[in-house]
Amino acid sequence: TCLTCHQHAGDTGPSSYHISTAETDMPAGKAPLQRTPGGDFGWVKKTFTFVVRGTTNVEEGETHGHNIVATDNNYVADTVNTVAPGGTFVSENLSCNSCHDPHGKYRRTSAGAIVTTAVGTAVPPIKTSGSYNAAGNEPDATAAVGTYRLLPGSGYANKVSGTIGFPGSPAAKVNSTYNRTESATSTRVAYGVQTTNGGAAWGQWCATCHAGMHSSGNIVHPIDSTMSNVNANYNAYVKTGDLTGSSTTSFTSLVPFATNTSSYATLATIAGNTGAGLSAVGPSDGDQVMCLSCHRAHASGNEFMLRWDQESTFITVAGAYPTGDAGRGKSAAEALANYYDRPATTFATYQRSLCNKCHVKD
Repeated sequence: TCLTCHQHAGDTGPSSYHISTAETDMPAGKAPLQRTPGGDFGWVKKTFTFVVRGTTNVEEGETHGHNIVATDNNYVADTVNTVAPGGTFVSENLSCNSCHDPHGKYRRTSAGAIVTTAVGTAVPPIKTSGSYNAAGNEPDATAAVGTYRLLPGSGYANKVSGTIGFPGSPAAKVNSTYNRTESATSTRVAYGVQTTNGGAAWGQWCATCHAGMHSSGNIVHPIDSTMSNVNANYNAYVKTGDLTGSSTTSFTSLVPFATNTSSYATLATIAGNTGAGLSAVGPSDGDQVMCLSCHRAHASGNEFMLRWDQESTFITVAGAYPTGDAGRGKSAAEALANYYDRPATTFATYQRSLCNKCHVKD
């Protein structure tokens, strides 16, 4: 049902609210077309085969993202993970409305609370989406706005998935032109950290299904945790070997973070896609690393829906994206799309993992 509108056969490039590329539009060697912040689900249909030291390797498409079940469009349940990694959610029940409330009952009021309709209560009507940074996308005394991307909160349930124990709805704002190439500038989703009045931290929202990811001691990367010890690294890091950056221009959507604010008005000033002003500013004390700092919400061209290739030593080799066996089976078009059309010259001639954006070990 969702893909009736959110996928369109015949797309020629990123298109508005589309989050999936039709199979007919991405034959072998051609990349998925959409460039939304969450990623194109089409990547889960892209299986790559490549040879390393004489051994043939297969990177299954299902490792590239959330395997939504939409059989009319050939999206099927994960064949390896029968439940969500780190949790108990049954993979066969994963659909779009596992994470998005199709009815949009959750709303944000002028008092800053996330509420929903319930028998015996009265709540303000929703006047518009609350996802965007455009004028009029804030609640007033008579009307509420929707939660970011219809993400539900406490009490959410549906017929397929049953009751899902979300702790609340997470906060964010984005420019309405969000599905776009990032060949010149990043698309800045301004993630926030509202955890009161029905809000939730991004990592804790993801932990609804992946709680075990947060409970393995020192082998787990911190989430919903301050970046104060790595802010200087993030802001100085331009690329491998280049630490001449400035906090005023250091942001990249390949390594986003949550801004330490619960003010949607503030988030609206940060969201943007021009690569200028507050949309370009890097982290400061109190800002947080989160799950989406390293992973896309839907899918990517990398295993585990990571924002960059963690399985190879280099992102670029001799100033170009590696392809074929050296590029884990990707074509030149797929390699470029994996980085949202950024020229390879954005990076060093031998660019290493973007973990270094925070940790500078390259």
